[in-house]
Amino acid sequence: MEHFTQQVDFILELDRLKAVYRKTTVRDDNNRHENSAEHSWHIALLAQVLSEYAEHDIDLNRVVTMLLIHDIVEIDAGDMFAFAQQQDHEIQEQKELAAAERIFGLLPETQKAIYLSLWLEFEQATSHDAQFAKAIDRVLPVFQNMNNQGGSWLKHGVTKTQVIKRNEYMKTSGPKLWQYVLEQIDIATQKGWLKDE
Repeated sequence: MEHFTQQVDFILELDRLKAVYRKTTVRDDNNRHENSAEHSWHIALLAQVLSEYAEHDIDLNRVVTMLLIHDIVEIDAGDMFAFAQQQDHEIQEQKELAAAERIFGLLPETQKAIYLSLWLEFEQATSHDAQFAKAIDRVLPVFQNMNNQGGSWLKHGVTKTQVIKRNEYMKTSGPKLWQYVLEQIDIATQKGWLKDE
């Protein structure tokens, strides 16, 4: 019974992710801020739809699981704006590691080990699965910002160079996605949604 109770405690803890808000807005809901639980669901489905664009063989089930759990740590650490300063990202990494230990620690030991290992693999991008998962995590905001006339890019004064640097990860894990992103960045820059720097 303790095993089941631990699993239920973990599931109930996940509800808190619905209260963590991101910089990305939901165009079709009066531009309210998207929450991290919605984002996780969205990219998990996106990975399934776009899996054919993975450059290497991937285990789609592992990719989807990584995407579903990768932001759970934001329950404790909060969301970090993708274009924040490097030192802020370094501080965030430490917060997220502590959060992963606590939150996955709610689970029975065997499941904790599995999920913590997958989370670390995603963070460190140590496999083709993790690299493709990261590419999917990064391409969705491009779709969303383009669909919302610049969205959070325009609102926060993001530059073309920043978006290229953030997404160049796709060069090796999803080259076709990378080419699409470059085209979108050029369009966004021409429209003034990204600063041309």
